[in-house]
Amino acid sequence: MNGTSSTRIYRLTIMVVTGWACMSLPHTAWCWDVTQPLPTERRETVSLADAAVRALQNNLDISISRQNRESRLADIIIEQSKFDPNLSINGQYNRTVNPLNRPVFGGTGDLLGQITTFDQRNHSLTLDAQTNLITGGNLDVNYSPARNSVNQNVARGFLFNPAWTGGLAFTFTQPLLRNAGIAINKTFIKVAQNNAIVEQHVFRDRVMTVITSVEQTYWEVVFANDNLKVAQAALKAAEELLAANRAKTKAGVMSIVDVLQAEAAVASRVEQVLVAEKAIRDQEDQLRRLLNPGEEDLRQDVRLTPVDPPVTVLEPLSLQEAIDTAIEQRPEITQAKKNVETGELNKQFARNQLLPTLSLQGTIGLAGLGGDYGESFTRNFSGDFYNYGAGLVLSYPLGNRAAVNTYSKRKLEAQNAEVALANVRQQIIVGIREAVRRVQTDFKRIETTRSARIMAEKQLQAEQERLKVGLSTTRFVLEFQRDLATAQGNELRAIVDYNKSLSNLSRHKATTLDRYHLELS
Repeated sequence: MNGTSSTRIYRLTIMVVTGWACMSLPHTAWCWDVTQPLPTERRETVSLADAAVRALQNNLDISISRQNRESRLADIIIEQSKFDPNLSINGQYNRTVNPLNRPVFGGTGDLLGQITTFDQRNHSLTLDAQTNLITGGNLDVNYSPARNSVNQNVARGFLFNPAWTGGLAFTFTQPLLRNAGIAINKTFIKVAQNNAIVEQHVFRDRVMTVITSVEQTYWEVVFANDNLKVAQAALKAAEELLAANRAKTKAGVMSIVDVLQAEAAVASRVEQVLVAEKAIRDQEDQLRRLLNPGEEDLRQDVRLTPVDPPVTVLEPLSLQEAIDTAIEQRPEITQAKKNVETGELNKQFARNQLLPTLSLQGTIGLAGLGGDYGESFTRNFSGDFYNYGAGLVLSYPLGNRAAVNTYSKRKLEAQNAEVALANVRQQIIVGIREAVRRVQTDFKRIETTRSARIMAEKQLQAEQERLKVGLSTTRFVLEFQRDLATAQGNELRAIVDYNKSLSNLSRHKATTLDRYHLELS
């Protein structure tokens, strides 16, 4: 009676597990509904290098970072354009008709008791070119020819009617204290250049992050596939043991309990196969998401098959060399250094703004007059008519609180940038040390788990031989089968973790791109 109850309990367990599996994964071969069409699958083989390139081509974060980099390059041109020359042209026509309130010598004649009309017409053209100099000064060149004419009844009082005048003026302004000098006036160009370099390294950092994420997920796909093989091998071994026990029970040399134990083990390992199959699908979806396919492609049922085997040999490691490489190549170091440089530039500019404004201003001009443009132009450049002048302009805000507090703020920012650089260097050194230890530890795990797997194989083989001669039981064989599957899974996990650790170390050393011979453009 007790044996019959145990049989029912184990068979009920198998039915429950099998039914749950069919509801969870209806596509599994042994629970397909033959009335439904088979789902279509497309298989793709993918190498680690192909996966990395595909991820970079379609990654949205990479696209945004690339656009940010282009924006920073545009900022440099914007700052440089402040020293571009500016040309302006202004043409005007004006007519003024006024009553004369007093006689004009040689014009109004004897018409002293009447209001005389004074009709004046003016045609003018102004050409002006000015540019800001890298020294902080400003140069302006102005040429303004004009034609003036008045009504003929009063024109007798003018030497030329119409009359052409010409004016040429050069004006130069140069700061002597505040905003004086090439270095000060190139401050924001250098800041923009530093920001562009920082953005370039931000872009490089994101590229390495994407590749590292692909590598980590790729090796998880490899583990999931190999782990399924382990689960299937464990299931096959349990099924073979079940078949052998049934044959022995039928022959009367083994009890029904051994059959029930084997049946329970088969049911348990069927579940492990189902879980392993689900893990493969999950990891494949994660890898496909990193490859950024279109939504329509993502909806399709595509199976990815990795083709690159994991590395199982110890790569040469030198902690100090790894630290030196990271300090030299890590984007964070370059970013921090450029931030220090930018902080120093801003501090020097703020210090310059503490000075009073003292500017030298100078101007020189030429003038001309004639009855036509050619005559006016000739006299304009003859040097007979000229003007010039020079002066100094001094100004200083009382208290100058804005400049004083800005300088104090910039000094603090510069100090913070230096502290941040030191902090980044320390973080990188600690990170490299941990990454190197992880690589070494994971490689040792491969050796130890391999030894454990070999011992589990020998123990299982020995226990199977003992079972054949009646010196062992089904329970012990099943336990050793389970131990072997666990040891095999541990070895696979150690191998994959070692490869993930190598990827992590490359990321810490900033040599990820070198592994794929990739150059950023």
